Amino acid sequence: MPLVVPGLMSKDGDKSSDWMNKLMGKKLGDASNETTFAKTDLPKEHRVVKEGDMMSMDHKPERMNIHTSEDGTVTKITHG
Repeated sequence: MPLVVPGLMSKDGDKSSDWMNKLMGKKLGDASNETTFAKTDLPKEHRVVKEGDMMSMDHKPERMNIHTSEDGTVTKITHG
């Protein structure tokens, strides 16, 4: 029987992984370079969640959640 890991083969998992590769370790800014990703290149449905911020619990599968550390560096991407 094959091992099934939730999110590993799903579209949402792939979507989050693709964005993680683009954003991980970068900060959000006005232009893209080695250390910054342009805010204008983000999907329309997104929100930035800083460490310690509260989040609403409404579920929107198309919305990308960008989790950042206190200094603004992207640490995690989720959808929902």
